[in-house]
Amino acid sequence: MDLFNVLSEYWNTLYPGVPDTQLQKFISEIEKVKKNILFQKHKPEWYKDAVVYSLYVDQFNRDFKGLEEKLDYLQDLGVNCLWLLPILDSPMKDAGFDIRNYDQVRTELLGMDEDTTIDEQRQRFRDFLYEAHKRGLKVIFDIAINHTSDEHPWFKEAKKSVDNPYRNYYIWSQDTNLYKDARIIFEGLCESNWQKDGDWYYFHRFFEFQPDLNFKNPQVLIDMTRNFLFWLAQGVDGFRGDAIPYIWKEDGTTCENHPTLHTVVKFFRAVLDYVRPHTLLLAEACQKPHEVIKYFGNGDECNAGYHFPLMPMIFKSLAAKSSKPVSSILSTAVTPIIPDSVQWFTFLRCHDELSLELVYVSEEDRKYIHDNYCHQPLWDFRLGQGVAARLSELMDRDPKKIGLAYSIMLTLPGTPIIYYGDEFATLNDEANYKEMIKVSGKDDTRFLVRGKIDWKKTEIELKNPGSLSSKVYTQVRNMVRTRNRYQCFGRGAIEWIDIFGKNGEIEDKVLGYIRGYDKEKILVLNNLSDHEVWIHSKDIPPGSITDVLGQTVEPGHIPGHLNMEPLGYLWIKI
Repeated sequence: MDLFNVLSEYWNTLYPGVPDTQLQKFISEIEKVKKNILFQKHKPEWYKDAVVYSLYVDQFNRDFKGLEEKLDYLQDLGVNCLWLLPILDSPMKDAGFDIRNYDQVRTELLGMDEDTTIDEQRQRFRDFLYEAHKRGLKVIFDIAINHTSDEHPWFKEAKKSVDNPYRNYYIWSQDTNLYKDARIIFEGLCESNWQKDGDWYYFHRFFEFQPDLNFKNPQVLIDMTRNFLFWLAQGVDGFRGDAIPYIWKEDGTTCENHPTLHTVVKFFRAVLDYVRPHTLLLAEACQKPHEVIKYFGNGDECNAGYHFPLMPMIFKSLAAKSSKPVSSILSTAVTPIIPDSVQWFTFLRCHDELSLELVYVSEEDRKYIHDNYCHQPLWDFRLGQGVAARLSELMDRDPKKIGLAYSIMLTLPGTPIIYYGDEFATLNDEANYKEMIKVSGKDDTRFLVRGKIDWKKTEIELKNPGSLSSKVYTQVRNMVRTRNRYQCFGRGAIEWIDIFGKNGEIEDKVLGYIRGYDKEKILVLNNLSDHEVWIHSKDIPPGSITDVLGQTVEPGHIPGHLNMEPLGYLWIKI
């Protein structure tokens, strides 16, 4: 790759008329970082074969030392990629998404005193990466690229005067009618996208303590790319680009998905690919699939993106006992075919809520899902646009429902994400919620799902086969480890199949499909109903069946017929 020519093209698109002197100097920095990186090469498209485990380090097990103690547990579970939710230095008003310093991990996560040197702190984090990599675990983490904390040194400088060099790192105005078409993302938590500071206002899409960065300033682009480079040099395997749809603002637009922001993303990706090929860049774009795929470009933007609307449709299918919501959202009419090199990331629970944003959910679906899953008023988030509750709570603490949900998520196309503790049915943490209201000053119900794991209690429950934790963990571990044996789940195509009931009509209560890749073919059957269902299909093999999960099913009297137990699932090799 001729890096200078590639980056110059992007530079001239973003900043026409601005000399590329800064860029030329920056390319020298990039070359130096590349020269000094001696890590083992990434396997191309490794993220397609991953099962991701997302966690807050402190909530999962105290600090990085505590996390290291659980690496063998995670390896045994079968996950092979850790997504560390925000770990960078922060005042922690928004769970770490308000970054104060991009080149420092929070000292409390490192288990170190604040008076330890920066070099000692960085070595501690590199030691953790070594232990994770030794066990075959990739490590990715969040970088909030749209905004910083209001305690970031850039913003502190920007506030000092209108002619401060850092003033233009952010968006300031005395006219709050600018960007009036930009929606308020935290509806019910924030009243405006403008926050008063003296005689001026600064723009923010999220909380008022998270001022938005101004990517129209080329120095912001360079400095943000420097942040990526710094962590590449430490050994991080990838990055989640937090709030990526909002990074480019133009007055008179919604300030979301602006075409120009894709050039910024291409710039990031070109640098990452040049320095360490196959580093993951993951788009957090809370949009409909036809909009998210724009963040893949022609395979030259993000390597992967979340399929946000699939999550609520899985929940709708389970509530409605109908396969149609899932099959419809994944049809090519809604989810376009994506470039071969990129991947969807899927989840039942992200780090936040069961999101029902009207950006990608209809008002009818939003109300239906909210009515079916918001079992307590406390769980409501953003005035009905989400349900803040753990998976076990949403599933009525029913191990069969939880297992079925995982069967669907782990077998549909994409790379699945398990949210920490959900593999053993962790419950909502109301104590954490109340404590974080005091810390943040916000009644943010997402703190219900960001609680601490009580490992002593959990380990006792996991040893008790009759406990909810054990019943869920046994299923999830078996499914994850089985999934890892078949590349068809992460890389293969999906073929929707017709399932028929006793009367010969389509049985919509069973979600059935075939995942195929190379010579592998797995028939997946998910019974969405809470009663036994008699089905038949030409794709069901004759005779007694033992599926790849080790479950044995007696056949019906006629080949291709079988009974599925309530909320049951089968992964049948064909």
